[in-house]
Order: sequence, then structure tokens, then C-alpha cells
Amino acid sequence: MAQDDEYWWRDGIFYQIYPRSFQDTDGDGVGDLAGILKRLAYVKSLGVDAIWLSPVFRSPMADFGYDISEYTGIDPLFGTMEDFDALLEAAHESGLKLILDLVPNHTSDQHPWFIASRSSRDNPKRDWFIWRDGGPDGGPPNNWLSEFGGSAWQYDEATGQYYYHAFLARQPDLNWRNPDVREAMYDVMRFWLEKDVDGFRVDVIWHLIKDAEFRDNPLNPHYVEGRPPHEKILTQYSTDQPEVHDVIAEMRRVTDVYRARVLIGEIYLPLHRLMAYYGNDLAGAQMPFNFALLSTFWSARSIEKIIEDYEKALPKGAWPNWVLGNHDRPRVASRVGPEQARVAAMLLLTLRGTPTLYYGDEIGMNQVAIAPEDVRDPFEKNVPGIGVGRDGCRTPMQWDSSNFGGFSQVAPWLPLPEIYVHANVVNLEADKFSILNLYKRLIALRKAHRPLVAGDYHPIAAQGDLLIYRRQAGDDALVVVLNLGPDPVAVTTSAIRFGSEILLSTFLDREGEELEGVLDLRGNEGVVIGPTR
Repeated sequence: MAQDDEYWWRDGIFYQIYPRSFQDTDGDGVGDLAGILKRLAYVKSLGVDAIWLSPVFRSPMADFGYDISEYTGIDPLFGTMEDFDALLEAAHESGLKLILDLVPNHTSDQHPWFIASRSSRDNPKRDWFIWRDGGPDGGPPNNWLSEFGGSAWQYDEATGQYYYHAFLARQPDLNWRNPDVREAMYDVMRFWLEKDVDGFRVDVIWHLIKDAEFRDNPLNPHYVEGRPPHEKILTQYSTDQPEVHDVIAEMRRVTDVYRARVLIGEIYLPLHRLMAYYGNDLAGAQMPFNFALLSTFWSARSIEKIIEDYEKALPKGAWPNWVLGNHDRPRVASRVGPEQARVAAMLLLTLRGTPTLYYGDEIGMNQVAIAPEDVRDPFEKNVPGIGVGRDGCRTPMQWDSSNFGGFSQVAPWLPLPEIYVHANVVNLEADKFSILNLYKRLIALRKAHRPLVAGDYHPIAAQGDLLIYRRQAGDDALVVVLNLGPDPVAVTTSAIRFGSEILLSTFLDREGEELEGVLDLRGNEGVVIGPTR
């Protein structure tokens, strides 16, 4: 993949690193930039093409870096700007791209912009944030709720108004209707682009613009007790406003000044609304993240329908993408089970579109049960007992069987599960049938066969637990057959016209096997077959 290829992100595979949990080098129990540099050879060995770093900017860490107090500085917890520059240079030298997590919706309440804004109603930066008088009853201005629990409005005694925060009260939302705010954030983007970062994943991009009239959100008639309390209302007026697309187009124009950069949007919206984030004439985000696989019922027909609907909904010329895990959702191995985690890997890496891997999924890391005294996530602390905690998918990378998994020399910020002594990189690299080696083989197969990158997606009719599709580029084609159930199943090869040789099985034990009339699949097995001529 050429470093200056404008469309490198289409061919590439992204690997998300949560820096706090990847590798600690300074003995404080928290991962750092030097640790990522230390493990860069491992990342490269997977065959991925780009690293996406969760935030490493200066922050009080109320939400572990998603509350930024300085957008152009590195937090000392992670190291120095020199450490960042060294990582960026080493990544580029090894052929890897580096994507930063941009958090433009809100700052920390310790950011100088907000300190100035709340200092008085007359401060020039007052309108950089969203301030409102209380409602007629003296309470909050409207019924908007914080995603982390409670009202989204915080009263400020000193100035007698409320400010809006979609998340923690320590994360005040910026006023993106103010052109000065926009230009300041675009300057932040330019700072990092001038350093030669390869693009941004933009946090909660659908939140940036709010209703100009601050109307009450409607109640959610489908709310179920036991779900997060913010779901009691529909975010009709507090998110996904039409004007947000003008902002995203402006962001895209900033990145387009620099060659071969990518803009990715974090968006949790229904499919028909997600597609608008590609922008008119595809001038929005190149990749609005597609999170459909994070929450779907894990069955062949459900997934088949998701793929079909997504492919049909894509605007002409838009490039698809798929995600199996991230720092906010339970680990895929726990969602679908360890056997199906291997099938999920084959699905992710053979669908049409750019795949994003979450660190540790390649070694089958599970969602870790966190004891109450070990909880760090502010969401879980604010809304305890209903399973919203995100700590369990953020536990340290399991490198080896030594104390603390090779992650640190001291007790890490989050605990490791006991299974790390067996399920770790060193052990799994040595096991030729491991899920880690499956990921490596899948990535190598994807790179070796153009249909898996650039080919069209063609579903093949199937029943029961079978999901079958063909990836075709011209006369070259491969067929993927996935058994999403625990029982063996036989498939007549002539009925779906696939090739005669198994290129890869999720069990890593059938390469080169010739097929004659029938494909016998074991329970929880997927295969790639080809070539079809």
C-alpha cells in the first residue's frame, strides 16, 4: 500500500489501541506512548495498516481522556510530545498510518476556554459553550438528559445560568453554532495534520449541533426499565440536527488540504440516518463508522439482513466499513462466545469494506468482570448495577504469563482476568491453531486476494445457521461459507458454484483441501473457498 495513496483507507485494516491498556513502560500501571512504540513490531506483524489511538491529549481524566484540557498537548500520563513524534515517525517508517481520536463536541471543565466562559456572562468566550437561563420552574432549561445519567444541564452559581453537557458535568459541550469555535477546532486539526498524522476518528460527531430553540425531547414510548436512564427520551433535538452536515463538510475540507488523509465519524444512528454522514457528493466523512455488528442478534439471517440493508443503503460511490469491537462495547468473544469469535473474525475480514479491529480481540480477550471496588468508568459509577460499565472491555493487553501479563511491572489500573496466564500473545503465537494465528492468516489472505478488498458482495441463498456470500472482482472470485451454529452441516457445492479448494478454515486445519460435491462444515466453522472460474 503506497504511503501517499489517496484511497489507502479503502484497502487498509484499522487497529484501535486504547493507550491506557496497551503497554506500560514507566511503572505507573497505565499504558503510555513509549509502550505503543515498544509493541509496534507486534502490531505490524498482524498485517494491519493503520493504528487509531484513543485520546492521549492533556486531560484531568474524568472520562479517561475524552475530557480534554489541551488539544495540542500530550498528557504526561502518556509521555511527551517527543514520545508522540517518535511513535509517529516509527509508525510511518514501518508502513503504518496513525489516526488520532478528535473530541470536538466537548472539552474538560478545566480547559482554558471553559474557565474563561464560566468566569462571567460578559466574557468573550461565554458563547463558546451552551449557556441557558433556567426553565419557568427554576429548574433546567429543558428535559435533555446526560448519557451518563441525570440532567444534561449543570447550574453555575457564579453566573446564575445552566451549561449543557451531553456526558459528564465535567465535559461541557462546545457551541458549534459559533464560527469562532469551529475555526479554533479546525486549527487544532491543522496542528496535528501538519505533524503528518493520517487523519481523525471524530468522537460523537452526530452530537455537534443542537436544536437552536432547545425544544424538549419527546419521551421514548419503547423505554424498558433497567435500560440506561437517558434512553427515557428520544434525542430528536439534542443530536443529529440537519446543520451538522455543514460542519462535517467543513472538517472534510480541512483534511482535504492535506494529501491522503481520512475522516472517520463515530455515529450511533439508524441506518438511513447514518448514510447522510457521507455527505452530499461524498463530501462528508469518508467512513461513518458502521456499528451494526456490535448489537445485532448473532444469527445467520440477522447478519445477512444487516449486510443486505447496509449495501443497499450506501450512497453511490460510498465505501463501506465494519466494526466488531471498541472501547465502549462488550468484547466480541463474550458477546458471541469463543467458538463464534473465530467465525466473527472471518466475517469481519471478508466482508466488503474497511474493517476495524479492537486491540486484544485478536487474542480472544473476554469482557472482564470488574469488582465494585475496582470500577473506574464514570458511566458505571453514575448508573450502577445495570451493566453499562465499560471497564470490562478496557483491561490491559495480555502479552505473556508473567506478573500482570507483561503489561506492567506493577498492578495495572484495571485488573487482568486469571485466564491471561494461558490466553496471551506469547502462548497464542506458539499455537499454530490459535485465534491469533487465525487473525494473521485472515489478514494475509485478504491482502493476497483482490476480491476480498475490492470485489463486489453477492449473497448466496442459504438456510438455518449458514451465511454464504461471494466476493467477486472481474473473473476472480472467492466464496465465504460461515456456520453460525454449533451443529455440523453439509452443503452441496454445485448448488452455489464455488471453487474446488479450501483456502482457509477458522480451525486452521483444512488449507488446500479439495472439494468434490459436498462441503462438510463442523459446528462453529467458517471457510474461504476459491478460486471460482
